[in-house]
Parts: sequence; C-alpha cells; structure tokens
Amino acid sequence: MEQNNTVDDSDFQRNLIIVLSSPLSAFIIISNLFIIFGIVFNRKLHNTTNYFFLSLLFADFFTGVALPCVPRMRFNKELRYFPCMFVFISPNFFFLSFLANLLMVHYEKYLCIIYPLHYRSIWVHRCVPFSLVLVWILPLAFACLPMMGWNHWNETSTCSYNYVFTNAYIYVETYGVVIPSILAMTFITVKLLSVARKQLKDIKKLHRSVQRGAATELEHQMDMRYAKCIAIVSLTFLVCWVPYIAFLQVSVLAMEKYVISWWIMLTLTCVGSGSAAIIPIILGLSHHQYTELWRNIFRTYCSACCQRQKTPSGLHDMTTKDETLEDGLTAVK
Repeated sequence: MEQNNTVDDSDFQRNLIIVLSSPLSAFIIISNLFIIFGIVFNRKLHNTTNYFFLSLLFADFFTGVALPCVPRMRFNKELRYFPCMFVFISPNFFFLSFLANLLMVHYEKYLCIIYPLHYRSIWVHRCVPFSLVLVWILPLAFACLPMMGWNHWNETSTCSYNYVFTNAYIYVETYGVVIPSILAMTFITVKLLSVARKQLKDIKKLHRSVQRGAATELEHQMDMRYAKCIAIVSLTFLVCWVPYIAFLQVSVLAMEKYVISWWIMLTLTCVGSGSAAIIPIILGLSHHQYTELWRNIFRTYCSACCQRQKTPSGLHDMTTKDETLEDGLTAVK
C-alpha cells in the first residue's frame, strides 16, 4: 500500500508540474520569438542597445525551453555521469546566462543615461562582441563546475540533484551570484529613477519660469507618467523577483533538510523559477519599436481584408453602370 501511495504521489506531482510549468513555458517561448522577429526584421533597431537586448531575448527563450526541466530535478533519473551532468547543468546554465544578460542590459542602459557624452568611448559600446561573449561564457564556466569535479558523484551514485550539486556550490550560486545580481539591478533601477526625477524637476522649474509660476496640464502629465513608471517598476519587482527569491530561499531550506510541503515546493519551483523570465517580455512589449513590425503587418492585413470586402460591391456597381449604358445605347439605336 505504501508503495502504491508513493507511485500515486509521484504521478500527481508530475502532472502538477505539467499543469503549472507548461503554459508559462509556452508563453515565454512564443513571446520571445514575437519580439525577436520584431527586432531582427526591423533594420532601424540594429544598434548596440538592441544587440544586448536581443541576446537577452535568446537567453530568455532558452530559459523558457528549460523551465519544465527545473521542477523535474527533484526526481531521480537512470543516467550515467555525462548525460546526468548535462541534464542538470543545462537548465542552470540557461538561468545564469539569462541573469547575466539581464544585468548587462541594465548596466548598458545605466551607462547610456549617466554618461551620455562618454558612452561611445566606454568598453561596453566599443567591444560589443566581447561583451556578448562574456555574458555567455562566464555563466557556462560557472555552471560546468560540477562537471569539472565539484560534486558528490561516486561509483554507486544515482543521477540525482544531491549527487550533482554540492551544498557549497548552491550557497555560492545563490548568495554569491544570483542575489547580488538582483540587488545590482535593483540599485541601477533606483538610480535611473532618481536621475529621471531630478531631470523632471529641472524641466518643471524651467517650464514654470516661462509660464510665470503657473502649473500647467503638461506638468501634471509628466508627474502622472513618472508615477506610472514607479508603479510599473514596483509591480514588476513584486510579481517577478519576489517569487524567484522565495524559490531560491525554499530551495536552500530544502537542501538543509527542513520539512516543506511538496506542493508548496513544486508550486514555488514552477512559478518562481519562471517569474523572473517574464521581465524581458514586459520590457519588450512596452517598447513600441519592438512591436512596430507586427503592427505594420496587422495594418496591412486589415487594409487588404477591407479592400476584399469592398471589391464585390464595387464590381456590382460597375456591372450595373455597364448594363445601364448598354440600355441607353440600345434606346438611341
């Protein structure tokens, strides 16, 4: 009976993983392809900033592909050393490369805004290929450390999470790589918002000097836009980063043998590991130039459909006019 209950629980957990992770994974994959095509086939967007963002979208795409594999790591697999390492290391590499690309996008935007006059002389702009290689090679090197010997594998080991990743490796990745990267991106975002606030005050001060101290509707619109920006940033942090941080903490607690309900663990793993991957989608869809290609295609399609609907009536009117003309000629004859 106990064995049957264990099998039923395992099947239920696998079904829960499919229900939770598959829709989110499909949404991330399709949305990234949507934005990638919008950038690649728009020549106006082929510049340094969009190259970094395009690299982020590819990393996010692979993260969406690997998303269903993350909660399945808790199940043992019948694999040998190298296939086992590949199965466990690949999702970790995709998440680390996604994080590195996202940090690089934030850093590049920070340099562009804080140092607008010296931006073209900074190494990020001058060495774009090197920067792109860097955000992929460093995560790959760190992700492959277990394969290089930092593991608990022995001759009697099975392909499981505990034998591939050591506790020290998880601590270093969580508190030495992931959390500091999130804090760095948060600091950059707050810094950019403070700069925008200062510039907004200068604009309002100049505007009031011209308008002789009277507040105008334009100032209210600028204040409202800035408030919306803060609200979107705060909501994005709460929706995307907080579940991901909670997932990291629960993973560490589970590693320390704390008793955690399996459905809480699976829910946080499926939702939390994919919540951060929604950030590039939010940034991409909120940029009008990234969706310009699809909007133009949609307008062309709609105009073509409208012309097709008008064509039969137009032909009918022309036929009616021809018949009237023929009747008139017959009457003259």
